[in-house]
Amino acid sequence: MKFSRMGLLACAATLAAGLSAMPVAAEDAFVAVTAIVEHPALDACRDGIRDELAAAGFEDGKNLKFVYESAQGNPGTATQIARKFVGEKPSVIVAISTPSAQAVVSATKDIPVVFTAVTDPVGAQLVTNLEKPGGNVTGMSDMSPLDLHLALIREITPEAKKIGVPYNPGEANAVTLVELLKSLAPAAGFEIVEAAAPKSSDVLAAAQSLVGKVDVIYVPTDNTIVSALEAVIKVGIDNKIPVYAGDTDSVPRGAIAALGFNYYDVGRQTGKIVVRVLQGENPGDIPVEGVQITELYVNPGAAEKMGVTIPQEVIARAKEVVN
Repeated sequence: MKFSRMGLLACAATLAAGLSAMPVAAEDAFVAVTAIVEHPALDACRDGIRDELAAAGFEDGKNLKFVYESAQGNPGTATQIARKFVGEKPSVIVAISTPSAQAVVSATKDIPVVFTAVTDPVGAQLVTNLEKPGGNVTGMSDMSPLDLHLALIREITPEAKKIGVPYNPGEANAVTLVELLKSLAPAAGFEIVEAAAPKSSDVLAAAQSLVGKVDVIYVPTDNTIVSALEAVIKVGIDNKIPVYAGDTDSVPRGAIAALGFNYYDVGRQTGKIVVRVLQGENPGDIPVEGVQITELYVNPGAAEKMGVTIPQEVIARAKEVVN
């Protein structure tokens, strides 16, 4: 049987296209994960991803190579990690947090990327459309339910008028959250007072700058602030200023309450997307997902140290009461 040269080229092209769309065999799976910094919420997200992969048959050390690197809060390091991972050619790169996701998406247009714990994927220029992200990228948004957060602050501290918000103006997700808070606050009877903290070492000074200016402090899902949360908690206790948080993992660390996401569950949901990519789906065809579960955590002991009593009706509906 004879084939023309053009026919052979066509066959080769078809075969190559078919191979690129084939699912990754379990024994060949290589998932590289990076985060901008280590703190309980992002660590829980990473662990949830690993556990979801295991539940789907991709077990680290057996039929999966799972590597993780933290940028230790440094965007430059995040860029270096992204380039290193691209050079290693993993099956999927998972980027936890907005800065890490921006670094990875900028580094590759070919390797599948799944981001997570990203507040505003469109604003961060990771995708142009949440329903049809296109290209090699998809993931999860953890946009906080800010209207519900303001309602919770009003319910626990009804006399509060000014909310202090420490944030890193260099984090796109944090800037988005502050702008949204400022737009929502007037209707809820609040005024937002900003305190910039470009680095973790600036968080204590930023929190201290709010003393005498605000009635409560709200810590958004800003990785710089959350990584140094204990500094904010200290200011809250020393000055009897209640500290609220945007993520539930901050409540065991001393925030008085949070209505948010369990980031381990966020990781499990993210892991399901990673599995779909490993099984052959094109990331650009998978819509960006929002977090499916919202929970209320409260810490009455921390509230007492900050001069507040959490109403019993709030405690009664909490998913977890931290003692």
